Amino acid sequence: MTKNTLTRADLAEALCQQVGLPRKESADHVEAVLNEIGDRLVAGETVKISSFGSLQIREKNGRIGRNPKTGKEVPIDPRRVLVFRASNVLKNKINGGS
Repeated sequence: MTKNTLTRADLAEALCQQVGLPRKESADHVEAVLNEIGDRLVAGETVKISSFGSLQIREKNGRIGRNPKTGKEVPIDPRRVLVFRASNVLKNKINGGS
């Protein structure tokens, strides 16, 4: 497994190379897409990207946890978590399928 990370700059560069947009405009488009996804998630909407997967916010209830080192009980506050489910197309691609 490689430790390379795909960054916003990498996405903008790919957009620049494949579509032929100027670098600044490519970066603006990448930023706009990521902001829209973030805004929709904050609003509680599910984001589905065809052939890639879906992102959604899940509410988790508060509960009592335990510190594994000391064994002391600790309250865990309710929170919202981001959940990603890969599409079958992406799963097949990852696993070497067509």
